[in-house]
Amino acid sequence: MTTVDMEAEYNNRARVPEHPAVIEAWQTDAATYRQGQENAILDQPYGPAPRNTYDLFPAVSGTRQPLLALFIHGGYWQALDKSAFSHMARGLNARGFDVAVANYSLCPAVAVADIISEMQDLAAHLYRTFGKPLLVYGHSAGGHLTAALMATDWTARGLPADLVAAGMPVSGLFELEPLVATSINRAVGMTPETARDASPVLWPKPKSGHFRAVVGGGESSEYLRQSRLLVDTWTRPELTGSLDIQDGANHFTVINPLADPQSGLVTALYDLALAASQGVA
Repeated sequence: MTTVDMEAEYNNRARVPEHPAVIEAWQTDAATYRQGQENAILDQPYGPAPRNTYDLFPAVSGTRQPLLALFIHGGYWQALDKSAFSHMARGLNARGFDVAVANYSLCPAVAVADIISEMQDLAAHLYRTFGKPLLVYGHSAGGHLTAALMATDWTARGLPADLVAAGMPVSGLFELEPLVATSINRAVGMTPETARDASPVLWPKPKSGHFRAVVGGGESSEYLRQSRLLVDTWTRPELTGSLDIQDGANHFTVINPLADPQSGLVTALYDLALAASQGVA
């Protein structure tokens, strides 16, 4: 049996040497988009921590959709900021969606479980503020958090069971224990036990909903396995899921189409929301 080198499988910055240029382009595109959205509402608080804020980008088309979209950035729970991802709202804004772009506290100041809790607080805040179910999409660690929000028992918080009506985790992580022995865990600080506790694929399955697990065709075998695992574990008649492998995309370029209103990924998000909103008044 071949031993899998988890460091090589999960160290995306080492796997993609050109990643600094991709991240720099994100930051430039995000600033340009943010500056051009006169109606954007920036740095709105949802909790007490300094990074408990979000930016809201209202739809730029005439008719607003019945779901509110939420984008969650990646960075292995230890890096990056919402300001590098404002343009991730562009695609859905043009399709009639108001889009919130989230910030959250980072490791090692907090644990992954704390970040999950912050995103649950944000989702609840958005529902209570805007009165709409959520279409959640996120990248890498944000993909993990997307799945965590889908698997949250919202009724235990006195909220509708289908508060998160649909989700698109992109290059997500759903089983975290393989990361424990890697350099990524130096800042994250998970033990095998806390990694399992923070793994959405090990939680009770969502009772209903629609999701699409997206991953780049050029990503590691572990990232491909993680997305297949979520689809294979969750999909059933009342929880419709699919796997979308983006040919030629690596861990960083895979999200770029989200900024294009006509891209296949934005169309897939629209279709998820359409399927989920059939019962939304």
